[in-house]
Amino acid sequence: MKDTISVLQNIIPDMLAVLNSRYRILEVISLHQPIGRRALSEVMNLSERTLRTETSFLRSQGLLFSSKSGMSLTSKGKQVFNQMEGILERLMKMDLKEETLAKKLNIQFCRIVPGDSDLSLSVLNELGIQAARMFNELLPEGEFVVAVTGGSSLAAMAENMTFELSDNRHFTFVPARGGLGDLMSIQANSISDLMAQKTGGANTALFVPDNLSEAVLNLLKDEPTIRHTLDMMKQANCLLYSVGNAKIMMERRKLADDLKNELIAKQAVGEAFGCYFDKQGKIVHRLSRFGLQIEDVARIPYAIAIAGGSSKSNAIKAFSHIAPDHTWLVTDEGAANLILKG
Repeated sequence: MKDTISVLQNIIPDMLAVLNSRYRILEVISLHQPIGRRALSEVMNLSERTLRTETSFLRSQGLLFSSKSGMSLTSKGKQVFNQMEGILERLMKMDLKEETLAKKLNIQFCRIVPGDSDLSLSVLNELGIQAARMFNELLPEGEFVVAVTGGSSLAAMAENMTFELSDNRHFTFVPARGGLGDLMSIQANSISDLMAQKTGGANTALFVPDNLSEAVLNLLKDEPTIRHTLDMMKQANCLLYSVGNAKIMMERRKLADDLKNELIAKQAVGEAFGCYFDKQGKIVHRLSRFGLQIEDVARIPYAIAIAGGSSKSNAIKAFSHIAPDHTWLVTDEGAANLILKG
């Protein structure tokens, strides 16, 4: 089935994205009918312009009808919606290991790349290739504000993006956090800019360190260019992010020794969005930082996590207690095998 999908995508590159988008529109209308376009836009976090095009098409196919109260599914629409669920399930079919991992992590979809990216740069590059492909499969047509975190996995994804991703889409990329003071090539700001260049999209920069004191952060938030970037983050309807090994992220963030010892004592295993969490997904410490907070992830409709390597297995498993169930994950066998072994 995967080979069939690959062949079809050469002819219809947006096939899965369109199917997934229209299915989600029917799903939301089914749950909230009757619902107006503005309310639908708010629930799906998509522009009214994009939804107007899609709902007009669905209405022309006899799947929707409109009344003063809003849109509802026709009897044909209900039938097609039920049929689409099975079709999408087959089209997006995961192999047994991917399906098992997705169920174990309680997330929507998972793609596993052969190998261990901790041991091989070629595996890391394959993570980036598969993440870019998933990005194309997941997103429908329309305008997207894409929030991007940093790290080597996201940098690999950026390198494998192309202008084809912008067919019938417009992207504005925005860093989801400030700088961590390490290699420029894996900073959120650099990756956001590279993704914009690769896809022909726009970029909004954030030239601020992530490890400032809360007092300084509060002062800088009122600076106009920083306020503009923070406002763009709040508009994000797509998120590309990674999950970090707690000890590695302590070093990257150059945390003070007393804080490192505190986190080790609290058995922190992972980090995401400035939050350190233990094996149960309990947040044991939260840093003052610019950017998206961990609570923002649930409201963003299109969220792809890219995290591989055996060193991240515990972090990925722990984060699954926090991650929303619509999460899509790209990982590798190094992490997946350890998670599945428990």
